[in-house]
Amino acid sequence: MKKLINDVESLLSESLDGFAAAHADIVTLGEGGQFVRRRSPKPGKVALISGGGSGHEPLHTGFVGHGMLDAACPGQVFTSPTPDQMLAAAQAVDTGAGVLFIVKNYSGDMMNFQMAAEMIDCDNATVIVNDDVAVENSTYTTGRRGVAGTLIVEKIVGAAAERGDGLAALKALGDSVNKATASMGVALTSCTVPAAGKPTFQIGADEMEMGVGIHGEPGRRRVRLASADDIAAELSGAILKDLSLKPGQEVLLLVNGFGGTPLMELYLMVNAVHKILDGHRLKIARCLTGSYVTSLEMAGCSITVSAMDAATLALWDAPVHTAALHWGM
Repeated sequence: MKKLINDVESLLSESLDGFAAAHADIVTLGEGGQFVRRRSPKPGKVALISGGGSGHEPLHTGFVGHGMLDAACPGQVFTSPTPDQMLAAAQAVDTGAGVLFIVKNYSGDMMNFQMAAEMIDCDNATVIVNDDVAVENSTYTTGRRGVAGTLIVEKIVGAAAERGDGLAALKALGDSVNKATASMGVALTSCTVPAAGKPTFQIGADEMEMGVGIHGEPGRRRVRLASADDIAAELSGAILKDLSLKPGQEVLLLVNGFGGTPLMELYLMVNAVHKILDGHRLKIARCLTGSYVTSLEMAGCSITVSAMDAATLALWDAPVHTAALHWGM
């Protein structure tokens, strides 16, 4: 294992200290490093809180700031944060309008966020993200996993919260965006969790894992390495089957790297998916490309398609200022 670390035990805390220093104009670190919070909160708005295991950066800490999250709770690598972290974050950022939790559909995250929701003394609601079409059931989660579509939910709901929408409306919007969003990924290599010191799974030099999860969970099947066009066709085919979109539908396309994939290859995948969506007479109204929901140093990518209308496109375009996303300001 070759990684830029001092000690496995201090990896997360040192990384968070560096993140807070690098983006001191946007975020501040909560007491004891339990959470990252927005430096300039907006009084009277619903507070958005998310979180999950580290190793997926910039998810979620990189999405804290104007137009997205008010706080994010980082757990250890690929490990859910604790209910105490979530409670502390909620107490720090609640300004009286309530708290909306945005939670990826993994057993640990679901259980701990539910416990925090039961402990906090304010109005709250939860949006569950389960955009991964690769599996319906997994030993790692109940039902579909929450993956890169989480970014889209957090951005659109974050913009609505910024303009002053209430808790019930934000909950309904988040559920609607999640329902209109589908993702699927492919891994070309494994990743190495620092505490383990060895690859999460073994994969041959001429193999790929189709439908992999962001923690290295098994996908639909292990297959021979194929061309980018063939990979794009399989991933897009599963997504489009799930969404059942009509010709002419406007969509947002997210091509997301897993941490070890060059931008040249990601843009090549954008080109491949563009041709497929064009063939289905779908209109790509917006496109985002980069490594936003990663799996440490895994090579591979995921494709996410989200059905858009005029209202959600306006929320996507609304100003945002976070460490990872910044436009309109």
